[in-house]
Amino acid sequence: MKQWKQYILLLVMVLAFGLVACSNEAAEPKQADKPAQETKTEEAAFPVTVEDAFGEKVTIEAEPQKIVSLIPSNTEIAYALGLGEKIVGVSDFDNYPEDVQNKEKIGGMEFNVEKILSLQPDLVLAHASSALNSKDGLKQLKDSGIAVLVVQDAKSFDDVYESIELIGKATGATEKANEVVHQMKEKVAEIAEKAKNIKKEEEATVWVEISPAPEIYTAGKGTFIDEMLTLIHAKNAAGDQEGWPMFTEEDAVALNPDVIITTYGYYTPNAVEQVLARPAWKDVPAVKNKRVYDVNNDLVTRPGPRLVEGVEEIAKVVYPEVFK
Repeated sequence: MKQWKQYILLLVMVLAFGLVACSNEAAEPKQADKPAQETKTEEAAFPVTVEDAFGEKVTIEAEPQKIVSLIPSNTEIAYALGLGEKIVGVSDFDNYPEDVQNKEKIGGMEFNVEKILSLQPDLVLAHASSALNSKDGLKQLKDSGIAVLVVQDAKSFDDVYESIELIGKATGATEKANEVVHQMKEKVAEIAEKAKNIKKEEEATVWVEISPAPEIYTAGKGTFIDEMLTLIHAKNAAGDQEGWPMFTEEDAVALNPDVIITTYGYYTPNAVEQVLARPAWKDVPAVKNKRVYDVNNDLVTRPGPRLVEGVEEIAKVVYPEVFK
């Protein structure tokens, strides 16, 4: 039991820790020149130099044709940018979109350098959350002439927007990246507008459980979950804590939340029933009123385009009358 719970928490933190009309004969020479001009413009975008999460300058000589992603969030961003066909390798943890099941697996927390080299990528999308622990492997890839881009360990929606734009610039998908970010911002603004209908005295206190008893973990400040709750005008029961704190059952119960949200239903299908059945929680408003729900962990902790879906999912269970 302890082993799988540590695995869940590790995934959350790490992983929590991604778009010719015909003319008359007189106009034909001009039309013929246009594609050549467009090609020249695209070629001019490369080589491109970008700055990674550690402030290092990474130069990508030509538009990447083979990409390896070392973490699910980078993979999701790449697919959102229309780069799915260029992805040749993904981590063992990748599960979205479904097409990732058709990609070569390159390992988990410790990636297989030889496997990556065999795929002959021209770009590897790494991540700051694990880059320090795998610096030797990343150096081997760089020494082999592969461009390695370390994407920041995003802690906020703004950070995610920057990550999407960075990957867009590095892959020649800048326009699509801008489009994805714009769509995300529009959706977030729409949710925030609806949340204005929630009066201060009606704000719900929400306990978000990342890992169940006996080792109970929740989301504090500096997490997407906390930002999501703030966005929809809900109070994070653990909002005075930082990161992913561990609570005793007694301390968690004392917070007396109106709503309880679990994020481990994928691993524990009866997560909601287990919470409702806890003897020590029987007087907690969320349990008494059967306001316990499970949400998709990936949607609320994975720093990629689907975070907006996570906000919606939380909003609908906390304030169903407002977010229908």
